Amino acid sequence: MNHFFTLCLLSIALLAGCRTTRTETAQQPVTTIAFGSCSDQKRPQPLWDDIVAQKPDVWIWLGDNIYGDSESMDTLRAKYARQKANPVYQQLRQSTSVIGVWDDHDYGVNDGGKEYPRRKESQQVMLDFLDVPANSLLRKQEGAYSAHTYGPKGKRVKVILLDGRYFRDPLKKNGKDNVPDPSGDMLGESQWRWLEKELTNSDADIHIIGSGVQVLPEEHVYEKWANFPTARQRFLDLLAKAKPKGTILLSGDRHMAEVSKVTVPGLGYDLFDITSSGLTHVSKAHEEANKHRVGKMVAELNYGLITIDWTKKPLTAIVNINGDNQATYLTQAIDF
Repeated sequence: MNHFFTLCLLSIALLAGCRTTRTETAQQPVTTIAFGSCSDQKRPQPLWDDIVAQKPDVWIWLGDNIYGDSESMDTLRAKYARQKANPVYQQLRQSTSVIGVWDDHDYGVNDGGKEYPRRKESQQVMLDFLDVPANSLLRKQEGAYSAHTYGPKGKRVKVILLDGRYFRDPLKKNGKDNVPDPSGDMLGESQWRWLEKELTNSDADIHIIGSGVQVLPEEHVYEKWANFPTARQRFLDLLAKAKPKGTILLSGDRHMAEVSKVTVPGLGYDLFDITSSGLTHVSKAHEEANKHRVGKMVAELNYGLITIDWTKKPLTAIVNINGDNQATYLTQAIDF
């Protein structure tokens, strides 16, 4: 009877935590994390050999992992299959933990949110691409958000991937341009509750929060958290309240790379948003306002690389925006 009671309690606990998926590596700390976005399966993909050469412990897809743009799941599956068949990407899958979340084109519709009618089916197709097990709790939840924890206590990294599509309100437009909608939301209440739980009293030493679209930039007219300013402020307020150690934001979407920084009152360290996009195509070089930008914009094919030095006090992460043929375009040291 006691054994049965214990099993029941464990089952209840698992169900209570069913809105996340975790990867635990108990012994070896993670030191190298690579990330990127915007990979068109039809285009040449010259960066995979550079990424494989870095021998990352983790690869993070940040969205537009394919250009699907369809309500046909057969079409999405075929495009994911083409991406997955890339022989050098297959090398990365064999040597590295691959995790990720979607943005809009792999979700199924450009600039789409909760109005996309095939979101439930599309979620399962993306999880297939990411090799998420059939019995994973992530298969049962609504929304593709997830958390992954790596390394032993004292050298622990938590990667939180936010779903800014499944629950996101439709964009408010002025002609073709997006305009702020203070009443709109990005995450939905179930994801907000989950995120607060993941951040509160977390024992991780570094928290990496990935979002398909940029969190910090406010001025450009494209997709961004600032299209929903109340939700953006709620996110920053949550960080200030939970005070997770060593938070770094990652984003994609923009077909360029840049580093943005803000000071969040109460957080205790500068908050950086590292944008890496794209793996197969970028915008032409241009000027664009971003009062939070640190350094320059990068209009070359790129991926991001985080290197953690666990021996340094204070703890230091070096973030590079890298490109083809071992190029490095930006370097940002982040101390916590």
